[in-house]
Amino acid sequence: MVAAEPGPVRSGGIPESARYVFKRVLLGRPLINEQLANERLSNPVALGVLSPDAISSSAYGTEEILVELLPYAGLAAFSLVLPITGVILVILILVAASYRQVVSVYTRAGGSYVVARENFGPRVAQIAAAALLIDYVVTVAVQAAAGTVAVVSAIPALGPYSIEITVGVVLVLAYANLRGLREAGRPFAAPTYFFVLMVGSMIVVGVIRHFAGGLPKYDAANLVGAVQVHQSSGLIMGATVLVVLRSFANGGSSLTGVEAISNTVSAFRAPQGLNARKVLTVMAVTLGFLVAGVSYLAYVTHATPYTAGFPSVLSQEARAVFGGGPVGDILFGMVQLASALILFTGANTSFNGFPFLANFVAEDRFLPRQLTKRGHRLVFSNGILVLTVLSVALLLVTGGSVNSLVPFYAIGVFTGFAMAGYGMTKYHLHHKQSGWRRKMAINLSAGILATIVVGIFAVAKFTEGAWLVVVVFPLLVFMLMRLNREYRAESAILDHVTDKTPSATNYARHKVFVFVNSADLAVVEALRYGRNLRGSEMKAVHFMIDAAHAERLQERWERLGFETPLKVIDCPDRRIARAAQELVLEASAEPRTGVTVLLPRRSYAPLLGRLLHDRTADQLARVINRAPNAAATIIPFDVQSKIRETFPNLPEQKITLALEHLADRLTADPDEPAKPTVPHNVD
Repeated sequence: MVAAEPGPVRSGGIPESARYVFKRVLLGRPLINEQLANERLSNPVALGVLSPDAISSSAYGTEEILVELLPYAGLAAFSLVLPITGVILVILILVAASYRQVVSVYTRAGGSYVVARENFGPRVAQIAAAALLIDYVVTVAVQAAAGTVAVVSAIPALGPYSIEITVGVVLVLAYANLRGLREAGRPFAAPTYFFVLMVGSMIVVGVIRHFAGGLPKYDAANLVGAVQVHQSSGLIMGATVLVVLRSFANGGSSLTGVEAISNTVSAFRAPQGLNARKVLTVMAVTLGFLVAGVSYLAYVTHATPYTAGFPSVLSQEARAVFGGGPVGDILFGMVQLASALILFTGANTSFNGFPFLANFVAEDRFLPRQLTKRGHRLVFSNGILVLTVLSVALLLVTGGSVNSLVPFYAIGVFTGFAMAGYGMTKYHLHHKQSGWRRKMAINLSAGILATIVVGIFAVAKFTEGAWLVVVVFPLLVFMLMRLNREYRAESAILDHVTDKTPSATNYARHKVFVFVNSADLAVVEALRYGRNLRGSEMKAVHFMIDAAHAERLQERWERLGFETPLKVIDCPDRRIARAAQELVLEASAEPRTGVTVLLPRRSYAPLLGRLLHDRTADQLARVINRAPNAAATIIPFDVQSKIRETFPNLPEQKITLALEHLADRLTADPDEPAKPTVPHNVD
């Protein structure tokens, strides 16, 4: 463990900035790193907390099947919905069996992204990353929109304000998560159990009433405001293969969220893998029962989707099953309340999943590193803000219609299923543990079937919005690769330290601090500059936010043999600027002492540099220069010029290959610094 000194004593004389005061009023008191505790979930609580995204999809999956079938198959759609649901349940069984193996092997967070990264490498894993990132964005929009449908189905007067309600819910969820909302404990588990109880009771009562001959049936062909119903009862009339495939693709939305448990296995109590398997099995069985039950009630009641999106099929089933009167009205209202609560809770799941996944991908250097930073309340604030902007934009573009959002949905979901299946297939081929052939057959079948579903969705729903995902998906993967290439190129230059260590010189009497976050060429230049200042005392200072990173930095510092001592200061509240100001005030408080702070600043490509890197040096300089007897000096290091200087005779397009070659060598043996050389295939 790295030995970190406590930060300087807080000085009451330093006024807080207006920006910080506003943030504290808006979000509350800041949390320190020690408060970042992972609560281990018991199985019953984990089921309620981690499965609302999956279980709540039963509220709209059947309706989406009927939306596609009724205009072409007429009343025969209610017969077709059962076999289509049956196929979806078969896929559910196979996918759940595949993920049971995932959670047994990979007990850390990450799901299909970690599976793909461990088995295919970080670059191929970006396919899973892109799929999951898209899935999280669409999940917020779909779940929030479906939750609003449940609300306006109970209170039709709110129908004209559906989009405003949906966007408002997303903004409230974003604000709550910026304040540090935690998806743990009974409050977040309650909506899941409430929904299962109410919808499960509705299904049981509905089936009993149907066989007793007392369940009413809607006149689907004559309902005012309902979707168009083809005036034919034949199964063939209008029900072409394409229509059936489109309805199947819509119904595939019932399987969204199945992967949620694999994304958070580390949250379970020990043994994590075994407990996650149990909860995953119970979730899949519960989801299968609800999907089958809702589809069967649609078949016997002829509950019909409406063009406005409300009342929902589920609400019509509840009205038919429970009837009118005070008791029926209460039970109907409870079903709608349960639906709204679990759907909004399912939307909130993405506000936990997206920032953590973005953090993983950013740590692998495929997304901007700003997404790895925890904010005022120990949450990944930048990830939450990005998710909010994207999901609200998607809602505004689609008008908040669940039917319009579904085409964006299943491609990402089933791509994640496929990557997990193929990744586990390679895992079994490599390790060949007990029963590996049977397990591999399950995973490979799940991967192939999920790939087929992706193809069906891309073709059958192409003109209804799937084209956008088909276009955006490869562009997102390309963007992730491009950002990683930029980071690797920069790292290849900055990590080339070797014989660049600064030599000792004589000093004048004043204190010099060099603020560092890494040990690279930019820091070497700052240390060399500091030696020439002839200070009486010179130290390198690292403000510790991540103990593991600080330990790696200290080890590298000692290995490279820097003569300047490295001082590590604990910064548990992550307010580096304030900690730096307090350090400078404490040092300059000694009589006739001046302080110089050197801030290495790396300059990169003009456009990508602004996107991939923050401007911490500038922020620190502004704060330090306000302190008496202190001056901050930024030491620039032009990475792009260094790249050109290292490879003066190579054309631009071949420099990237040379840098990637160097980066691979550094990654393979980080303890042995490599010199930039030109690989044979770049000449």
